[in-house]
Amino acid sequence: MTLSTTVPTVKLLINGEFVESQTSVWRDVVNPATQEVLARVPMATPAEVDAAVAAAKTAFKSWKKTSIGSRARIFLKYQQLIREHMKELAAILTAEQGKTLADAEGDVFRGLEVVEHAASIGNLQLGEYAENVASGVDTYSVLQPLGVCAGITPFNFPAMIPLWMFPMAIATGNTFVLKPSEQDPMVTMRLVELAIEAGIPAGVLNVVHGGPDVVNAICDHADIKAISFVGSSKVGTHVYNRASLAGKRVQCMMGAKNHAIVLPDANKEQALNQLTGAAFGAAGQRCMALSVAVLVGEAKNWIPELVAKAKALRVGPGKDNPDVGPLVSCTARDRVESLIAQGVEQGAKLELDGRGVKVPGFEQGNFVGPTIFSGVKPGMAIYDQEIFGPVLCLTAADTLDQAIELINANPNGNGTAIFTQSGAAARKFQEEIDVGQVGINVPIPVPVPLFSFTGSRASKLGDLGPYGKQVVLFYTQTKTVTSRWFDDAASSGKVNTTISLN
Repeated sequence: MTLSTTVPTVKLLINGEFVESQTSVWRDVVNPATQEVLARVPMATPAEVDAAVAAAKTAFKSWKKTSIGSRARIFLKYQQLIREHMKELAAILTAEQGKTLADAEGDVFRGLEVVEHAASIGNLQLGEYAENVASGVDTYSVLQPLGVCAGITPFNFPAMIPLWMFPMAIATGNTFVLKPSEQDPMVTMRLVELAIEAGIPAGVLNVVHGGPDVVNAICDHADIKAISFVGSSKVGTHVYNRASLAGKRVQCMMGAKNHAIVLPDANKEQALNQLTGAAFGAAGQRCMALSVAVLVGEAKNWIPELVAKAKALRVGPGKDNPDVGPLVSCTARDRVESLIAQGVEQGAKLELDGRGVKVPGFEQGNFVGPTIFSGVKPGMAIYDQEIFGPVLCLTAADTLDQAIELINANPNGNGTAIFTQSGAAARKFQEEIDVGQVGINVPIPVPVPLFSFTGSRASKLGDLGPYGKQVVLFYTQTKTVTSRWFDDAASSGKVNTTISLN
């Protein structure tokens, strides 16, 4: 690839310094609405990865002993800085990733919520204490940091997902090496600059860029104790297997095929509006997008109204705040259009075709408009694969039981939703559905940071999810201390050779 030399280069962060990579391999960061090259991102060298990990390892010695209050105050400052720079961050994100400005602000805001949660670390990282578990014996447990942790983040949420990772890891006393997506690292780096401004010390947060070689180096590095990953199932499975074999703690949030059940008693207008937004928002590039709707009974008659709502959505460059922006790359657009073609070939009915969308003034953009198929069945490529584009698959069921059975037969378990006004139906659904995150009249049920992201089955590897209560356990290890202090009167007695503490 011929790379421009007039665009800025994305820096590495090693030991508190933003440094130019010495690599010979670079990649263009491209505006998906215009194909304009915004920056060049380096594929970091093995020595640079080692230097980032070494800086984190050294910094851990003092950071783990830093008071909880000092750690919390950094994140109080950090959340303030993110708020002050929200518009700037959203504009950077939109330029490199493509999503609309409104959605970009939402991306930043959902990450900001985790930063706010990290500022509460004093209440989250508490141990336990029990007095007189045996005569004169007390037991207590503490949650101690692991050491150097690492995060590997995807292109679709370049603000939110890095903020899922390093704030909680650092707040719990670890140090961190972050590898952002090489497709859109610029907003991540601006967030990192603000984190340094907030007071994160040198070496506590480090950033390297790269592709598979850097991912493998992180998986293999002996000094990295835990890895958090969000991305595709293929890469996530590789990361989990490779890093687990290297003795690391790993959490991988991966692909999905999220279904929504629409019962005929649902509020039609609300259900169709929410389904349209959840299917086509962010151009479908969400692991929590609702990509399949199961229309139960008479709800199958709502297809024309759903198509009308989708057809009314405006497609355009993210900076103009349309309803649907471009896909992140030419490759992504080609893949989505190929899957649409396969859907037609395999017998699904194309109710709305989003291929060939033309946006005046942005003829080079990676645009695919809202697309709807009906009559979709398991076995079709558009059902079996995660499309990651603005494509909604419709299928029908006669009963709620049939709909639940269909969803439970799918290997993925990231999220699901039901639209109904029946409390009994909603309760049956939440109890019987085998999916980790459930929405009841909520189309994208990503929990707030008081709780944890809890995707399940093939959508997740590792037993603890990101942020919330679970991630405190992920980024810490429990140390249990059993103590007995003898006073003078109790200091005599015979030798005890049993394991009893009485």
